[in-house]
Amino acid sequence: METPSTADTGASRPETSQAPAAKPEKPKSEWRDLATFLVKLALIVFVVRSFIFSPFSIPSESMLPRLLIGDYLFITKWNYGYSKHSLPWSLPLIPGRIFPGTPARGDVVVFKAPNHNGEDWIKRVIGLPGDTVQMVNGQVILNGKPIPKQRIANFVLPISPNYPVAGPETEGRGCAPTMVQTDATGKQVCSMPMFRETLPSGKQYNVLDLATLDQDNTVTYTVPAGHVFLMGDNRDNSTDSRFPQPPYGRGIGFVPIENIEGKAVVNFWSTDGSANWFLPWTWFTAARWSRIGEGF
Repeated sequence: METPSTADTGASRPETSQAPAAKPEKPKSEWRDLATFLVKLALIVFVVRSFIFSPFSIPSESMLPRLLIGDYLFITKWNYGYSKHSLPWSLPLIPGRIFPGTPARGDVVVFKAPNHNGEDWIKRVIGLPGDTVQMVNGQVILNGKPIPKQRIANFVLPISPNYPVAGPETEGRGCAPTMVQTDATGKQVCSMPMFRETLPSGKQYNVLDLATLDQDNTVTYTVPAGHVFLMGDNRDNSTDSRFPQPPYGRGIGFVPIENIEGKAVVNFWSTDGSANWFLPWTWFTAARWSRIGEGF
């Protein structure tokens, strides 16, 4: 006896249910993940350096005794507002200046030096818009009144690769031979005349005045609106607002507040220049530990 087929009985076969095929997983790209991480990191660094704080290293002796060649410090970026000079490479992304603020006399600021090919310089604010500033026999005359200048103990700085004895091979940089002495340990040091200035606000800071030079006696400068008058603490070795800008001189003249990038706040590292990158232990012997964490 034959078994009736499905076609004969009119009954339908149950269809076998099949799950949809899973899409194959895309292989992960380690290079793509790395690139994404680096882009995010670069963006964070860009924002922090532009709007919060930024590192700066000291390349010259113009701010002795407060700052030494080989000092590294942080500047805060929000104190005086933001301009294109707040951004790396002075990217023209900020028109004019936003959230503007005026520095206080005595602030130490980093700025784009006018007509100096975008170089970052550091000086101290002496005159604000509307102030008159003059140097008479090495003393600052601010708005017609002499800033008190008190002689204090000499500033003593060890001779090192970052501050050698001046000579032809150093192009005049470093300690004048007449100021070189030997300390109790037999090491050479530079001993320089130091003075303490006191601004009308009561803020005090130390300056060096090594000799009587042309820049110790100047005309009276009147600071225009939107600008500041800046000077280095090493008064005889600072190219500052006492000198005209290029092409007429090698100084900076009156500096637009817009050019100020930030305010110096603290040293985070300092080295005397004797370290060898290939000898890690010299990184520690070259460090000037007492200067780390020193504020302004």
